[in-house]
Amino acid sequence: MAQIVNMPKLGFDMAEGTLIRWVVQEGESITKGAILAEIETDKATVEVESAYEGVVARHLVDKGAIVPVNTPIAVIAEQGEEVDVNALVGAGVTTRQAAIINEQPSEKPGAPVPEGALPTEGNLPAGVRSSPIARRMADEHGVDIGQVRGTGPGGRITRKDVEVYLSAARAAPLPAVTAQPAIPAAPLLAYQPTTPVAEDRPVSLNRLRAAIGRRMTEAKQQVPHFYVTHEYNMASLTDLRIQVNALLPEEEKISINDYLLKAVALTLREFPNLNASFQGNQILQHGSINVGVAVAVEGGLLTVVCRETDRKPVRQIAMEVRHMVARAREGKVRPEDIEGSTFSVSNLGMFDVEHFVAILNPPEAAILAVGSVREVPVVKDGQIVPGLRLHATISVDHRVSDSAEAARFLQALAKYIEQPLSLLV
Repeated sequence: MAQIVNMPKLGFDMAEGTLIRWVVQEGESITKGAILAEIETDKATVEVESAYEGVVARHLVDKGAIVPVNTPIAVIAEQGEEVDVNALVGAGVTTRQAAIINEQPSEKPGAPVPEGALPTEGNLPAGVRSSPIARRMADEHGVDIGQVRGTGPGGRITRKDVEVYLSAARAAPLPAVTAQPAIPAAPLLAYQPTTPVAEDRPVSLNRLRAAIGRRMTEAKQQVPHFYVTHEYNMASLTDLRIQVNALLPEEEKISINDYLLKAVALTLREFPNLNASFQGNQILQHGSINVGVAVAVEGGLLTVVCRETDRKPVRQIAMEVRHMVARAREGKVRPEDIEGSTFSVSNLGMFDVEHFVAILNPPEAAILAVGSVREVPVVKDGQIVPGLRLHATISVDHRVSDSAEAARFLQALAKYIEQPLSLLV
């Protein structure tokens, strides 16, 4: 029986995605769990797996289309099955969805849409004609759509035309800087610039950076944050890591952050109120402990998720996080890589950062910001001696918890960090 594949919703705030590439073409076979397509969300490029087995009978949207969540994007049928796409897809397609499907090039077969469902063709002054998506893109980038050359039927401006216009604008050379007249040297003037001052250059936000800006602004404005910092003795954990890594091949070595993820997860067992989300008039304490790990990627920041972190050995945590980080930086994350975190850890230790504070990642109630392991002078038995220390700062939603509970959490975390054998048993 033929099945419809919809644009998946890969996050509570995802409204639409851009179809980057069809991995399986029309007429080709596909197995359940195989990669059907790649889509770009506000967070990352994600590989979409097929929930069905059969033959890809029809692509309903083309490469480059911006598609709302839950919009039909493909039909998968059984081998040899005759598919009435009109009956299968037509009923239940909204006006907005129909517009997206209708945006595809005329030479590509598309799913028929119910009569009367399509919006009126966009018309602009002076006879300029454009699609709704093209108009929206032009508005978002501050482009006068009348300056865009349309290549669609009858000169209609399409999404692709706006993209070409924007690419050409970005590639245009900056205006030449006119040399300034020479100024006679003054007796007391010690420095004369020999190169012209660079001009201001606007840089457009990519989807990821725009999403980060939007979500972090909302989080900072709508969630009452507070912060608590604790210092940890890292001598024992550093020694343990050295001993364990000496037994492992290079590609399986465990980082300090991997041990911290396990320590955080075990501590959260004792503090379920911090493994939670604020929901209206109640606090939802999550049964699973899924620790998110902030990853720096091109153009922004992404959080990958280690699920059931408290139940996994450190070696498995290290392997899973390593693979997810690699996929994130290659732009090949999977939906399960980036959704479902219940608590996050942001580690800037590799950048020689002493300490910092992080903004909450809604709807989570807390996030831990981790600095570098530093060799510093410490007092031991009345003597100043060298020691290894790390600062970690927890940011907490004050609607969910308070500073006393956060402080107790950080104290309890020290039990695992400063007695690290407990992380291996």
